[in-house]
Amino acid sequence: MMSKKVKAGFSRGLFVNRHIERFREQLTKFQPFLSPRKAAVGLDDFDDAAERLISQVFGEASDELEAYQYAKVGEASSLVNLPEEAQESGAHDTDRESLQQRKRVLESCLSELEVKRDMLTTRYGTGGRSLEGLKVADYVSHDVRSIHRTATIKEAGRLLQKWKVGSLLVDDGSRYIGIITDTDLSRKAVARGLDPSTTTVTICMSKSVVTIEDTEPLTGALALMKQHGIRHLPVTEDRTITGVLSVSDLLRAFEDQTAS
Repeated sequence: MMSKKVKAGFSRGLFVNRHIERFREQLTKFQPFLSPRKAAVGLDDFDDAAERLISQVFGEASDELEAYQYAKVGEASSLVNLPEEAQESGAHDTDRESLQQRKRVLESCLSELEVKRDMLTTRYGTGGRSLEGLKVADYVSHDVRSIHRTATIKEAGRLLQKWKVGSLLVDDGSRYIGIITDTDLSRKAVARGLDPSTTTVTICMSKSVVTIEDTEPLTGALALMKQHGIRHLPVTEDRTITGVLSVSDLLRAFEDQTAS
């Protein structure tokens, strides 16, 4: 029975490693779009290949695929109602932002796969070490970013890009009332055809904010993320939010444990 379990885990690990290599290759192919170099393929062909890859690895109805599709059309759609002169003057910046958003989605997919790989490594004893003994406080990011409840989802998208984060806490001026993520923008905004210039973040945010105390074990944070299907977990100190723990932070913990 044990040999079958190890074999299954080893098999899953091989698949994850293949997926990781494919996303790394895709990111390498994407670099020319952000530089003066000429890309080997057109952007439309690259998008088709990227969406096929995300669909194959995460599923056709996955949040990851929706996030990539948002990256393609989210900012572009916000220009539709602007005067033609304004569209032309902002086109370059908008195109650049859209490219950066594509890159962030691909990097997020890669990070998720690396976390899965390291979890398998830890679980099946192939050289990794567990997260036992580590606290949330050891890896939480204390750079809390927020947005007011009256702000639009267009502004939220711009702030996510500007600060290079995947989530924003939503406040009403005195307290946090929700959280909005890049996935929320794709799943709840773009998929429903909402106008990014008039729709407020309260329409798309998650009103139930799941939190964890910074003194809790990191394994508890991982369990909460899996239970609620979230990638960003606000962290509290004496019930006051002081940071956010993300999938990227968990990956950093796994990497530290593997290297030690």
